[in-house]
Amino acid sequence: MTILHKEFNLFGKKIPIAAFLLFLVSIIAVLIKMGQGTFNNYLIFKGVFWHTLAQTNLFTEYPKQYFDTNHYGPFFSLIIAPFAILPDYIACLLWGMLNAFILYYAINKLKLSTVNQNIIILICASDMITSMQNNQFNPLLCSWIIFSYILVINKKDFWATLFIVAGMFVKIYGVVGLVFFLFSDKKLVFIGSFIFWFIVCLTLPMIISSPSFVIQCYYDWYLSLSAKNVQNHESFLQGMTAFKGLQNTFSMTFLNETYFLIAAGILSILPSRRVSQFKEKSFQLSYLSFVMIALVIFSSSAESATYIIAMTGVGIWYVIQEKKTIGINLLLILAIIFTSLSTTDLFPMTVKLNYIWPYGLKALPCFAIWLLLAYQLNFKIFTNNHSLNA
Repeated sequence: MTILHKEFNLFGKKIPIAAFLLFLVSIIAVLIKMGQGTFNNYLIFKGVFWHTLAQTNLFTEYPKQYFDTNHYGPFFSLIIAPFAILPDYIACLLWGMLNAFILYYAINKLKLSTVNQNIIILICASDMITSMQNNQFNPLLCSWIIFSYILVINKKDFWATLFIVAGMFVKIYGVVGLVFFLFSDKKLVFIGSFIFWFIVCLTLPMIISSPSFVIQCYYDWYLSLSAKNVQNHESFLQGMTAFKGLQNTFSMTFLNETYFLIAAGILSILPSRRVSQFKEKSFQLSYLSFVMIALVIFSSSAESATYIIAMTGVGIWYVIQEKKTIGINLLLILAIIFTSLSTTDLFPMTVKLNYIWPYGLKALPCFAIWLLLAYQLNFKIFTNNHSLNA
């Protein structure tokens, strides 16, 4: 029996062995970073709560507290609040544990077989560690996207829209969950619930600050994100996008980014015409994978720690392929090498400096998988794949 079939018994509950190992390694990664005293991102997150409480600008620089600036909305102050009031080392560890556990829990709730759960977890393991080392929010956001899909499928649209709206009010990215409206059997409930949670999440931070401060925050947030978008295009480590990869690697200088993104947007919504396929689990999971990958490779804010979302999407894409052909396996291998591992210490710094970062190679395997998914979602006839189920 291989590791893909094994489960670990923890407190009477069976957990895929890969999930246990991922959780363990992720926590070790957090502890190592804490030992080095490098948890700047957590200090930024913590600052969102305390600055909201003090009603000071969330998006300006605070060099005495941390370097870089915050780019998360005021609603995030409530998410990070339970951690912000704890000592930094304890809070940082608990934050990492929460992110690791919730992502496993979300993958588990997809109701896939133990083998398929383990495959997904192993595929995204390296990016999970990268995210944990940087004290990121991305694993939690990845989980929220998956939860929004699961809850719509389970006809719990009220709660599904909470995760969509919460994701939007923290990092904008959660907006991709709106695509699951296609799979809803209770579309009026979905719309009404979305409006309800939008109002709740918009106003909830006012409880610990004030209405005028929160309203000003949203305007400041817009200015912050606009400025960051400009910076990302000039940054060496940011903007690891499909556009950058195509333009720099294949010298496609004729590409226009605006038209490129419009074309990607059109490709993303075309599968919505295939109503007859909406009930097929493989089609649904393909669309989930499709939007998770797109969210990262077409975002100007894409960086190494963001790719946990895309690689979880890649893992879902891989397990739903009924035939693991040479081409499918090759795409997965390229994604693991160039997307997951290329920016880790396994690659020499000279390779990263001269090829991986400047050429945007990290995004290209995911872009190829996204194109294949676009083709499958538009033309493939999906049938119930019983091998997927737990």
